[in-house]
Amino acid sequence: MYPQIKIHLSLLSLVIFIMAGIALFLGVYQFNDSILSIINNAISNKSAINESDFYVLFELRLPRIIMAILVGSGLAVAGTCLQGIFKNPLASPDLIGVTSGSILFAAVTIVLGGYIKNFVPEIIHYSLLSIMAFVGAMCSTVFVYKISSHQHKTNVTILLLAGVAISALCGAATGLLTYLSTEEELRNLTFWTLGSIASANWDKILILSVVIVVSFFFLIRKGKTLNAMMLGEKDAEHLGINVEKTKKQIIIFSALLVGTIVAFSGTIGFVGLIVPYILRLIFKSNYVIILPLSAFLGAILVIVADTISRTVVAPSEIPIGILTSLMGAPVFISILMNYKKSL
Repeated sequence: MYPQIKIHLSLLSLVIFIMAGIALFLGVYQFNDSILSIINNAISNKSAINESDFYVLFELRLPRIIMAILVGSGLAVAGTCLQGIFKNPLASPDLIGVTSGSILFAAVTIVLGGYIKNFVPEIIHYSLLSIMAFVGAMCSTVFVYKISSHQHKTNVTILLLAGVAISALCGAATGLLTYLSTEEELRNLTFWTLGSIASANWDKILILSVVIVVSFFFLIRKGKTLNAMMLGEKDAEHLGINVEKTKKQIIIFSALLVGTIVAFSGTIGFVGLIVPYILRLIFKSNYVIILPLSAFLGAILVIVADTISRTVVAPSEIPIGILTSLMGAPVFISILMNYKKSL
Protein backbone atom coordinates (compact mmCIF):
# COMPACT_ATOMS: atom_id res chain seq x y z
CA MET A 1 0.00 0.00 0.00
CA TYR A 2 1.30 3.43 -0.94
CA PRO A 3 2.30 5.57 2.09
CA GLN A 4 0.00 8.36 0.85
CA ILE A 5 -2.99 6.00 1.00
CA LYS A 6 -2.34 5.35 4.69
CA ILE A 7 -2.20 9.07 5.37
CA HIS A 8 -5.42 9.79 3.48
CA LEU A 9 -7.20 6.84 5.07
CA SER A 10 -6.16 8.03 8.52
CA LEU A 11 -7.44 11.54 7.82
CA LEU A 12 -10.75 10.28 6.42
CA SER A 13 -11.14 7.92 9.39
CA LEU A 14 -10.71 10.89 11.72
CA VAL A 15 -13.33 12.85 9.75
CA ILE A 16 -15.76 9.91 9.99
CA PHE A 17 -15.20 9.70 13.74
CA ILE A 18 -15.80 13.45 14.15
CA MET A 19 -18.90 13.45 11.94
CA ALA A 20 -20.31 10.43 13.79
CA GLY A 21 -19.75 12.21 17.11
CA ILE A 22 -21.51 15.33 15.86
CA ALA A 23 -24.40 13.25 14.52
CA LEU A 24 -24.83 11.60 17.94
CA PHE A 25 -25.36 15.00 19.59
CA LEU A 26 -27.71 16.43 16.95
CA GLY A 27 -31.43 15.69 17.09
CA VAL A 28 -34.80 16.71 18.49
CA TYR A 29 -34.47 14.62 21.65
CA GLN A 30 -32.63 16.26 24.54
CA PHE A 31 -30.76 13.78 26.74
CA ASN A 32 -31.22 13.92 30.50
CA ASP A 33 -27.50 13.23 30.93
CA SER A 34 -24.44 13.82 28.78
CA ILE A 35 -23.78 11.32 25.99
CA LEU A 36 -20.32 10.52 27.37
CA SER A 37 -21.87 9.79 30.76
CA ILE A 38 -24.51 7.55 29.17
CA ILE A 39 -21.86 5.59 27.30
CA ASN A 40 -19.74 5.29 30.44
CA ASN A 41 -22.74 4.03 32.43
CA ALA A 42 -23.59 1.58 29.67
CA ILE A 43 -20.19 -0.01 30.26
CA SER A 44 -20.03 0.17 34.03
CA ASN A 45 -23.54 0.62 35.46
CA LYS A 46 -26.35 0.11 32.95
CA SER A 47 -29.08 0.43 35.60
CA ALA A 48 -28.13 4.08 36.16
CA ILE A 49 -29.12 5.08 32.60
CA ASN A 50 -32.43 6.72 31.87
CA GLU A 51 -34.44 4.31 29.67
CA SER A 52 -35.36 6.99 27.13
CA ASP A 53 -31.73 8.13 26.87
CA PHE A 54 -30.55 4.57 26.35
CA TYR A 55 -33.18 3.85 23.70
CA VAL A 56 -32.55 7.01 21.68
CA LEU A 57 -28.77 6.66 21.81
CA PHE A 58 -28.29 2.91 21.34
CA GLU A 59 -31.42 1.91 19.43
CA LEU A 60 -32.00 4.96 17.21
CA ARG A 61 -29.02 7.26 16.68
CA LEU A 62 -26.04 4.91 16.93
CA PRO A 63 -27.51 2.21 14.62
CA ARG A 64 -28.49 4.94 12.17
CA ILE A 65 -24.98 6.40 12.10
CA ILE A 66 -23.36 2.99 11.64
CA MET A 67 -25.89 2.18 8.92
CA ALA A 68 -25.04 5.45 7.15
CA ILE A 69 -21.34 4.52 7.21
CA LEU A 70 -22.03 1.07 5.75
CA VAL A 71 -24.47 2.34 3.11
CA GLY A 72 -22.16 5.14 1.96
CA SER A 73 -19.07 2.96 1.73
CA GLY A 74 -20.91 0.18 -0.10
CA LEU A 75 -22.51 2.43 -2.70
CA ALA A 76 -19.26 4.32 -3.32
CA VAL A 77 -17.15 1.20 -3.82
CA ALA A 78 -19.76 -0.40 -6.10
CA GLY A 79 -19.95 2.77 -8.20
CA THR A 80 -16.16 3.06 -8.42
CA CYS A 81 -15.75 -0.54 -9.56
CA LEU A 82 -18.48 -0.26 -12.19
CA GLN A 83 -16.94 2.93 -13.56
CA GLY A 84 -13.68 1.01 -13.81
CA ILE A 85 -15.00 -1.88 -15.89
CA PHE A 86 -17.18 0.39 -18.05
CA LYS A 87 -14.32 2.89 -18.39
CA ASN A 88 -16.98 5.57 -18.06
CA PRO A 89 -17.24 8.24 -15.29
CA LEU A 90 -21.04 8.25 -15.67
CA ALA A 91 -21.46 4.56 -14.88
CA SER A 92 -23.38 3.66 -11.74
CA PRO A 93 -25.35 0.69 -10.33
CA ASP A 94 -28.49 2.20 -11.88
CA LEU A 95 -27.14 1.48 -15.36
CA ILE A 96 -27.13 -2.30 -14.98
CA GLY A 97 -30.66 -2.48 -13.60
CA VAL A 98 -29.86 -3.26 -9.97
CA THR A 99 -31.77 -0.32 -8.48
CA SER A 100 -34.75 -0.56 -10.84
CA GLY A 101 -35.18 -4.26 -10.07
CA SER A 102 -35.22 -3.52 -6.35
CA ILE A 103 -37.76 -0.72 -6.77
CA LEU A 104 -40.07 -2.90 -8.86
CA PHE A 105 -40.13 -5.77 -6.37
CA ALA A 106 -40.56 -3.32 -3.51
CA ALA A 107 -43.50 -1.73 -5.33
CA VAL A 108 -45.03 -5.16 -5.86
CA THR A 109 -44.70 -5.83 -2.12
CA ILE A 110 -46.17 -2.48 -1.08
CA VAL A 111 -49.12 -2.59 -3.49
CA LEU A 112 -49.81 -6.33 -3.55
CA GLY A 113 -48.36 -7.28 -0.17
CA GLY A 114 -51.75 -8.30 1.23
CA TYR A 115 -52.00 -11.04 -1.38
CA ILE A 116 -48.34 -12.10 -1.27
CA LYS A 117 -48.33 -12.58 2.51
CA ASN A 118 -50.92 -15.34 2.15
CA PHE A 119 -48.32 -17.47 0.35
CA VAL A 120 -45.24 -16.87 2.52
CA PRO A 121 -44.44 -17.96 6.10
CA GLU A 122 -45.62 -15.53 8.77
CA ILE A 123 -42.10 -15.34 10.21
CA ILE A 124 -40.88 -13.26 7.24
CA HIS A 125 -43.87 -10.91 6.96
CA TYR A 126 -42.01 -8.16 8.83
CA SER A 127 -38.97 -8.39 6.53
CA LEU A 128 -40.90 -9.10 3.32
CA LEU A 129 -40.20 -5.68 1.75
CA SER A 130 -36.43 -5.94 2.29
CA ILE A 131 -36.33 -9.54 1.07
CA MET A 132 -38.32 -8.76 -2.07
CA ALA A 133 -36.21 -5.68 -2.85
CA PHE A 134 -33.04 -7.78 -2.59
CA VAL A 135 -34.52 -10.55 -4.74
CA GLY A 136 -35.50 -7.94 -7.34
CA ALA A 137 -31.96 -6.55 -7.47
CA MET A 138 -30.39 -9.97 -7.94
CA CYS A 139 -32.98 -11.10 -10.51
CA SER A 140 -32.46 -8.03 -12.68
CA THR A 141 -28.68 -8.39 -12.43
CA VAL A 142 -28.74 -12.07 -13.39
CA PHE A 143 -31.06 -11.31 -16.31
CA VAL A 144 -28.86 -8.48 -17.61
CA TYR A 145 -25.74 -10.58 -17.17
CA LYS A 146 -27.25 -13.51 -19.08
CA ILE A 147 -28.23 -11.23 -21.97
CA SER A 148 -24.73 -9.78 -22.23
CA SER A 149 -22.85 -13.10 -21.94
CA HIS A 150 -21.92 -15.24 -24.91
CA GLN A 151 -19.58 -18.22 -24.89
CA HIS A 152 -18.50 -17.38 -21.32
CA LYS A 153 -17.55 -13.83 -22.30
CA THR A 154 -19.28 -10.63 -21.21
CA ASN A 155 -19.73 -7.77 -23.65
CA VAL A 156 -19.63 -4.57 -21.58
CA THR A 157 -21.50 -2.55 -24.23
CA ILE A 158 -24.34 -5.05 -24.42
CA LEU A 159 -24.36 -5.23 -20.61
CA LEU A 160 -24.87 -1.48 -20.47
CA LEU A 161 -27.62 -1.48 -23.10
CA ALA A 162 -29.35 -4.44 -21.47
CA GLY A 163 -29.26 -2.60 -18.15
CA VAL A 164 -30.89 0.44 -19.73
CA ALA A 165 -33.60 -1.76 -21.29
CA ILE A 166 -34.33 -3.62 -18.05
CA SER A 167 -34.40 -0.33 -16.13
CA ALA A 168 -36.96 1.05 -18.58
CA LEU A 169 -39.07 -2.11 -18.32
CA CYS A 170 -38.96 -2.14 -14.52
CA GLY A 171 -39.72 1.59 -14.49
CA ALA A 172 -42.83 1.05 -16.61
CA ALA A 173 -44.04 -1.77 -14.36
CA THR A 174 -43.37 0.33 -11.25
CA GLY A 175 -45.28 3.21 -12.81
CA LEU A 176 -48.28 0.94 -13.40
CA LEU A 177 -48.23 -0.25 -9.79
CA THR A 178 -47.94 3.36 -8.62
CA TYR A 179 -51.01 4.22 -10.68
CA LEU A 180 -52.96 1.33 -9.14
CA SER A 181 -51.86 2.05 -5.57
CA THR A 182 -54.04 3.55 -2.85
CA GLU A 183 -53.15 6.85 -1.19
CA GLU A 184 -51.39 5.13 1.72
CA GLU A 185 -49.53 2.72 -0.58
CA LEU A 186 -48.48 5.63 -2.79
CA ARG A 187 -47.11 7.50 0.22
CA ASN A 188 -45.14 4.43 1.38
CA LEU A 189 -43.83 3.78 -2.11
CA THR A 190 -42.80 7.40 -2.64
CA PHE A 191 -40.96 7.60 0.69
CA TRP A 192 -39.21 4.26 0.09
CA THR A 193 -38.03 5.19 -3.40
CA LEU A 194 -36.59 8.46 -2.06
CA GLY A 195 -34.46 6.59 0.48
CA SER A 196 -34.21 6.64 4.27
CA ILE A 197 -32.00 5.14 6.98
CA ALA A 198 -34.61 5.71 9.68
CA SER A 199 -35.38 1.98 9.90
CA ALA A 200 -31.78 1.07 10.85
CA ASN A 201 -31.42 -1.57 13.54
CA TRP A 202 -28.71 -3.92 14.77
CA ASP A 203 -30.04 -6.91 12.79
CA LYS A 204 -29.81 -5.00 9.52
CA ILE A 205 -26.37 -3.70 10.47
CA LEU A 206 -25.15 -7.25 11.10
CA ILE A 207 -26.42 -8.51 7.74
CA LEU A 208 -25.08 -5.51 5.83
CA SER A 209 -21.72 -5.74 7.63
CA VAL A 210 -21.29 -9.35 6.53
CA VAL A 211 -22.20 -8.49 2.93
CA ILE A 212 -19.79 -5.54 2.88
CA VAL A 213 -16.89 -7.49 4.40
CA VAL A 214 -17.31 -10.31 1.87
CA SER A 215 -17.78 -7.94 -1.08
CA PHE A 216 -14.90 -5.64 -0.11
CA PHE A 217 -12.61 -8.66 0.23
CA PHE A 218 -12.98 -9.19 -3.52
CA LEU A 219 -13.52 -5.62 -4.75
CA ILE A 220 -11.02 -3.44 -2.87
CA ARG A 221 -8.12 -5.52 -4.17
CA LYS A 222 -9.10 -4.94 -7.82
CA GLY A 223 -7.23 -1.63 -8.05
CA LYS A 224 -4.26 -2.86 -10.11
CA THR A 225 -6.57 -4.98 -12.27
CA LEU A 226 -8.82 -2.01 -13.07
CA ASN A 227 -5.76 0.13 -13.83
CA ALA A 228 -4.65 -2.50 -16.33
CA MET A 229 -8.13 -2.76 -17.84
CA MET A 230 -8.10 0.99 -18.48
CA LEU A 231 -5.46 0.23 -21.14
CA GLY A 232 -7.85 -2.20 -22.84
CA GLU A 233 -9.00 -5.74 -22.19
CA LYS A 234 -6.49 -7.26 -24.63
CA ASP A 235 -3.57 -5.50 -22.97
CA ALA A 236 -4.84 -6.58 -19.54
CA GLU A 237 -4.99 -10.21 -20.69
CA HIS A 238 -1.41 -9.98 -21.96
CA LEU A 239 -0.42 -8.89 -18.45
CA GLY A 240 -1.84 -12.15 -17.10
CA ILE A 241 -5.17 -10.76 -15.80
CA ASN A 242 -8.29 -12.90 -16.09
CA VAL A 243 -10.54 -10.16 -17.46
CA GLU A 244 -13.73 -12.24 -17.62
CA LYS A 245 -13.37 -13.42 -14.04
CA THR A 246 -12.76 -9.83 -12.91
CA LYS A 247 -15.84 -8.50 -14.71
CA LYS A 248 -18.00 -11.29 -13.30
CA GLN A 249 -16.79 -10.70 -9.73
CA ILE A 250 -17.29 -6.94 -9.95
CA ILE A 251 -20.80 -7.26 -11.37
CA ILE A 252 -21.88 -9.94 -8.87
CA PHE A 253 -20.48 -8.28 -5.75
CA SER A 254 -21.55 -4.78 -6.81
CA ALA A 255 -25.08 -6.10 -7.33
CA LEU A 256 -24.93 -7.87 -3.96
CA LEU A 257 -23.84 -4.65 -2.25
CA VAL A 258 -26.37 -2.38 -3.91
CA GLY A 259 -29.19 -4.92 -3.67
CA THR A 260 -28.71 -5.33 0.08
CA ILE A 261 -28.38 -1.58 0.65
CA VAL A 262 -31.48 -0.74 -1.38
CA ALA A 263 -33.40 -3.48 0.43
CA PHE A 264 -32.65 -1.85 3.79
CA SER A 265 -32.58 1.87 2.97
CA GLY A 266 -34.43 2.40 -0.29
CA THR A 267 -32.96 4.29 -3.22
CA ILE A 268 -30.07 6.63 -2.36
CA GLY A 269 -28.80 7.97 -5.64
CA PHE A 270 -25.62 9.65 -6.88
CA VAL A 271 -23.30 8.38 -4.09
CA GLY A 272 -21.64 5.93 -6.48
CA LEU A 273 -21.27 8.74 -9.01
CA ILE A 274 -20.10 11.65 -6.84
CA VAL A 275 -17.42 9.91 -4.77
CA PRO A 276 -15.26 8.36 -7.52
CA TYR A 277 -15.53 11.57 -9.55
CA ILE A 278 -14.20 13.69 -6.67
CA LEU A 279 -11.37 11.23 -6.03
CA ARG A 280 -10.55 11.05 -9.72
CA LEU A 281 -10.07 14.82 -9.80
CA ILE A 282 -7.38 14.44 -7.12
CA PHE A 283 -5.77 11.08 -7.92
CA LYS A 284 -6.59 10.77 -11.64
CA SER A 285 -7.67 7.21 -12.52
CA ASN A 286 -5.41 5.29 -10.15
CA TYR A 287 -7.85 2.72 -8.77
CA VAL A 288 -5.29 1.39 -6.31
CA ILE A 289 -5.78 4.66 -4.42
CA ILE A 290 -9.37 5.48 -5.41
CA LEU A 291 -10.99 2.19 -4.35
CA PRO A 292 -10.08 2.18 -0.63
CA LEU A 293 -10.56 5.94 -0.31
CA SER A 294 -14.01 5.74 -1.92
CA ALA A 295 -15.27 3.57 0.94
CA PHE A 296 -14.34 6.26 3.49
CA LEU A 297 -15.47 9.28 1.46
CA GLY A 298 -18.79 7.57 0.67
CA ALA A 299 -19.37 6.99 4.38
CA ILE A 300 -18.71 10.67 5.14
CA LEU A 301 -21.09 11.80 2.39
CA VAL A 302 -24.00 9.69 3.63
CA ILE A 303 -23.41 10.57 7.32
CA VAL A 304 -23.58 14.27 6.42
CA ALA A 305 -26.66 13.81 4.22
CA ASP A 306 -28.49 11.72 6.82
CA THR A 307 -27.68 14.14 9.65
CA ILE A 308 -29.04 17.02 7.59
CA SER A 309 -32.11 15.00 6.57
CA ARG A 310 -33.22 14.42 10.17
CA THR A 311 -32.33 17.83 11.62
CA VAL A 312 -33.00 20.55 9.07
CA VAL A 313 -36.82 20.29 9.29
CA ALA A 314 -37.06 18.51 12.65
CA PRO A 315 -39.16 16.81 13.88
CA SER A 316 -40.00 15.89 10.28
CA GLU A 317 -37.44 14.22 8.04
CA ILE A 318 -36.34 14.87 4.47
CA PRO A 319 -35.73 11.62 2.53
CA ILE A 320 -31.97 11.22 2.19
CA GLY A 321 -32.27 10.43 -1.52
CA ILE A 322 -33.41 14.01 -2.13
CA LEU A 323 -30.30 15.42 -0.47
CA THR A 324 -27.86 13.11 -2.26
CA SER A 325 -29.56 14.01 -5.55
CA LEU A 326 -29.17 17.72 -4.76
CA MET A 327 -25.47 17.07 -4.10
CA GLY A 328 -25.05 14.82 -7.10
CA ALA A 329 -26.86 16.78 -9.81
CA PRO A 330 -24.26 19.65 -9.92
CA VAL A 331 -21.47 17.06 -10.05
CA PHE A 332 -23.23 15.25 -12.88
CA ILE A 333 -23.57 18.54 -14.80
CA SER A 334 -19.89 19.26 -14.14
CA ILE A 335 -18.93 15.87 -15.62
CA LEU A 336 -20.97 16.60 -18.73
CA MET A 337 -19.43 20.07 -19.11
CA ASN A 338 -15.90 18.68 -18.79
CA TYR A 339 -16.71 15.97 -21.31
CA LYS A 340 -18.10 18.61 -23.69
CA LYS A 341 -14.85 20.60 -23.48
CA SER A 342 -12.79 17.50 -24.27
CA LEU A 343 -14.63 16.91 -27.56
